[in-house]
This record gives sequence, C-alpha cells and structure tokens, in this order.
Amino acid sequence: MCGIVGYIGQQDSKEVLLNGLAKLEYRGYDSAGIALLNEDGINLFKVKGRIATLRESVDAGVHATMGIGHTRWATHGEPSEENAHPHQSTSGRFTLVHNGVIENYQDIKKEYLQDVVFRSETDTEVVVQLIEKLFEKNQDTLVSFRQAMEMLEGSYAIALIDNEDSDTLYVSKNKSPLLVGLGEGFNVVASDAMATLKETDQYLEIHDKEIVIVKRDAVTIQKLDGSVVERNPYTAQIDASDIEKGTYEHFMLKEIDEQPIVMRKIIKEYQDEAGELTLDEDIRAAMKAADRIYIIAAGTSYHAGLVGKNLIEKVAGIPVEVHVSSEFSYNMPLLSEKPLFIFISQSGETADSRAVLVKIKEMGHPALTVTNVPGSTLSREADYTLHLHAGPEIAVASTKAYTAQIAVLAILAVDTAKVKGIELDFDLMQELAIVANGIDALTGQKEELESLTRDYLETTRNAFFLGRSLDYYVSLEGALKLKEISYIQAEGFAGGELKHGTIALIEKGTPVIALATQANVNYSIRGNVQEVVARGANAMIISMKGLEQDDDAFVLPAVHELLTPLMSVVPLQIIAYYAALHRGADVDKPRNLAKSVTVE
Repeated sequence: MCGIVGYIGQQDSKEVLLNGLAKLEYRGYDSAGIALLNEDGINLFKVKGRIATLRESVDAGVHATMGIGHTRWATHGEPSEENAHPHQSTSGRFTLVHNGVIENYQDIKKEYLQDVVFRSETDTEVVVQLIEKLFEKNQDTLVSFRQAMEMLEGSYAIALIDNEDSDTLYVSKNKSPLLVGLGEGFNVVASDAMATLKETDQYLEIHDKEIVIVKRDAVTIQKLDGSVVERNPYTAQIDASDIEKGTYEHFMLKEIDEQPIVMRKIIKEYQDEAGELTLDEDIRAAMKAADRIYIIAAGTSYHAGLVGKNLIEKVAGIPVEVHVSSEFSYNMPLLSEKPLFIFISQSGETADSRAVLVKIKEMGHPALTVTNVPGSTLSREADYTLHLHAGPEIAVASTKAYTAQIAVLAILAVDTAKVKGIELDFDLMQELAIVANGIDALTGQKEELESLTRDYLETTRNAFFLGRSLDYYVSLEGALKLKEISYIQAEGFAGGELKHGTIALIEKGTPVIALATQANVNYSIRGNVQEVVARGANAMIISMKGLEQDDDAFVLPAVHELLTPLMSVVPLQIIAYYAALHRGADVDKPRNLAKSVTVE
C-alpha cells in the first residue's frame, strides 16, 4: 500500500526518485524517504509527511547515480521519521525499502536478532538486519539476500543497496507488485510503472519469490535456487499525459468528467466495425460452461460486482454470488461443480483478491480478471482478462473505474446471452452511448449539485443513503464515496430495512439521500423517505426522468433500467467531492487510505 522507486544508471538519481515517488502519491502514504549511494557512501533522507517536504530536506549538492526511494503507509509502527523507509542495518552497510507485511518478523527477531538494537518499530528493519546477520557468515551479499528471502513469510517487494557495491541493486518480491524497467545505460525499479514512465516504457515482470540483480547495463532474474530465468519485456500501455491534472484542481474531478470519454472508449474497444461484440472466444467458452459465477472484489469494485451480479443473472441467466475478497479467502463457501471466478480490481494488485486467486487456481478453477491495469498481477495470473480502458485513475476515491467496471460487466453479460442464444430487446452499445451522453449532461450540472451539498451536508457529521433493488447497491457506493473523502459518517441501506433498526438513528436534521430510478420500487422507496421525514430527517430524492415527482431534489436523464447505476452514481460522486472540498479535506489523498491495497 505504498510505493517503491529505484534507479541505477548514469544520471543523477535524485530527480528520478523524487519525481517517481510524486507519481505514486495517489497510492496514499504518511512518510517518505530516499537513499542515494555515491563515493561518499549512503546519503539518507527521510520525513514524516509529503514528497514536497522530502524534496526540501534532500541536499541539492548530493550527486549519485544510484538510489532507492519509498512512500510508506503505516502498518507496523506509527507514521514517523524513524519508521519511514529506507531502513539500514546496524553497521550501515545495507539499505532497504519494502512494501508488504512480513508475517514472521517477530519470530525472526527472537531467533536470529536478539542482540540487535532496533531503531524503528517496523517489520522492514527486521529484514535488513537479517541480511546483515547472514552476511556476517556468508561474506556474500547475493547469497545473504537470497537466504533472507527464503526465510520471509508474508508479502514483500524489496529493493536493497549494498553500500560497498555501487553497481548493483538487489530486488525480490512475493505477493506485492514490483517491476524492473529497462533503459539504455540505466535500469529502474518501481512498484507501479507510472512512477518511471518518463524514463522507459519497457518493463520486466517479476514473479513471486524471484531474485533480480539489477545493474546499469544488465538485469538477471533468478529463482531462489539460483537458476536463471529468461523473460521478455513488455511495453507498458500507459500514456504519461493521462496522469497529469491539466487544468483541474483535483484528479477526482478530472476523473469524474472523464467518465463519458471512458464509456465511449469501451464501446469502441469491445465491438467491431459491424457492431458485433469482440470478446475473446476463450472467455465466451468459460462463461457458457460455468454453472455459477463467483465475483470476488473489495470496496468500490465490490459494489460494481453487486451491479454486475444483477446484469449477469437478468441478462445471461447464470447464478452469481458476490463476495468480499478478504472474507472469501478465509471462509470459502461450498462451490458449485463448474464455477468461474471473476476478480474485479481497478489496480489489478489487490492483495486480498490475489490470495483468493492463488487458492482457486490450486483447486483448478478458471479465473477472469476485470481490471484497469494491463500487466497487473491479477491480470497476469488469471486465465483471462477484460480491460477497463479507463486510463490511469489517480484519486484514491474511485469514480471512472467503477462506471467502467459496470459497463464491461454489462458487455460480458450481453455477450454471454448472445452466445447462449438468448434474445434481448435492447442494443447495449446504443444504450451505453445514451449513458455517455447522460453523464456528459450531469457533469455540466456541478453548480446545482454543489448547492445541494451545502443544503444537506454542510455541517452534518453523519448521513444515510437509501435505495431499493439496483439503487441499494448504488447507495452503498455513494456512502463509501462520501465517508472516504469528506470523513462524514455515511451508511447505505436498503429502504425496506429502515424499520428493522436503522430508523432508530434518524433524528431532526439527519441528511438522507434516496435514489428512485427503479420503476417497480418507485413508490416503495418514496414511502421509506416519508418514514424518515416524519422523524425529522432532511431528505433529498434523486430520481430518474419519467419517475420524478415535483419535490424531487435532482432528476437524472433517463437510461435503460439495467444501466441506471452508471447514471445515479455520478451526482453522488460530485456531492462527495464538494462535501470534502467544503471541509478543507485532501480530496485526492484522504487520510489513512491507499489507492492500491497491496497488503492483506
């Protein structure tokens, strides 16, 4: 849940590291640091806080052609300069950065490092101290590094510098993302290709429990037994210009406005010139063969999965279960005879989802990943992949990835129906085009939505979101958006559940945002709104054109009923944005959160 950047080459590594870490700020972090190796030894700079603070602390006079950098999101030990990476061994010979969680770090401390005085509270320092302890016996850095990696349990992405060797970076990973970027006369290391796109678009993927020896003009991949692995690089399919804010104040607002563009790109990417859907035949065969689909996801992707369940069941006629990945991994239900697993992840690096993927692959079950990042871990390790084509999403609060996930799941559902010979009474791509136009219209109504935000959420500490049917799923996403960036305590509820306990929390002035886009429950949800109004709630109804009533606060353009979540979520995204903005919160980088959750 943090970032790594490394460089070895000919130019000054300071700017490569600092600029790379700045590109990874979207992931979320609480401290940062870099280590630069030159003829004077290691120059270490660490701060609690932002990259801008780190940049101010770095000595501009230090020139080094090799270095490693890190942004930390605290897991072991509070955010502090002492707990920030890079960490060093007692003698100062070894310097290391690490993403992930070492599960057996306490055991290693007790068994091998009892005489070591630790400077930090982190599991990471245990790793670098272990390497030094092994080196005292081996007098060989590579051997010591390999032995240490063999002893670690848990997740890790690691880059190590030996201060006595200015020609080598030592790299390894297990369950956490890490790439090696290839250049002419230099090479880079990054936990996300976005960090080093300015330097190269050629990357080598690293598999779990591999050792990589990175030099200026060569990269060698080895297994833990020392055998060499040959692997071709791939081209990162990311446009560096896509990760700039341009004229926008925040990435979140930019990404909300990009949703119509994303919708149109998905339409283009998933059909041919004749208008026929263009899914891979192997995916079609897997969907047709499945007797039940298990959608595995977390957070916003889980909410998209709930909508996807409705689409696949209603359109393609296949039973679907949706599971929170962190729960499924430790409490797997009884599976059907021919399951297909669909993993939904914006980043393709979600650790909890990967844990499930590893288990079900061991069981021999097929897996499909729906992700925004080609070449990501979940994409590489699943049997099949559907790409979102949403472009990089930088803001921690997901917006365009959510709508892209639903659109791609809708395409999967419709394609499967056609393969099964099910007749449909709508043209999906035409309906998605209508959605794109509708979102365009909504993004032009920000002033109205900002005014509603002031009216309903300006001073509140809590808020409720209500919906029935598909609107209930969107209410969960709306509540998540609001709470994660504005810090307003928000919860989404099924309208019918109010009287089963939740209504006890309603008091005078409580904001309630209700969605009314489903014809069959339109009157039911309005009845639920009357129940909370009678208890003093300040209620706002967001309805779909054709179902609206005179006192509704906001009316959405009409779209196909199955696709209403693509439309109804947009005002909730914008409302959350303005609620956070008005409270002075950091919209793109909310506290305590990370974009890519790469630890379980």
